[in-house]
Amino acid sequence: MPNLLVIMKACLAALLTLFSLSGFAQRLVTDSFDIEIDVRCEEGVVACDKVRYTSVNRRNGKSITLRGKDLHTRCADGVTPCRFLGYVFRNGKTTYTVWENGTLSIKQGSKVLLEEQGTWRDVP
Repeated sequence: MPNLLVIMKACLAALLTLFSLSGFAQRLVTDSFDIEIDVRCEEGVVACDKVRYTSVNRRNGKSITLRGKDLHTRCADGVTPCRFLGYVFRNGKTTYTVWENGTLSIKQGSKVLLEEQGTWRDVP
């Protein structure tokens, strides 16, 4: 018969892993893209660098998945994150920014490739 303490420890470890991976997803739909933002930080983490961007081009069906982080203003001390602004993702020299107000901005260096306003929707 397996040791009950070993089983309990294994269950606790599994639960802790599950909770550490808890996050939330958001969906932004623009004229050109259907985007899912998946935040993979524990609840209560203010500045998260474990954010996944998955975008499907609504015209040609091509998709891209990137890893990035959330954006915040800095508090008066210049270090502490304050107000949430959105998310940023990089793919080589191209930067994808999804702003809190639903704007998608895609830039290559300082050149704006695309800027579209979208609508936040529930994730199915």
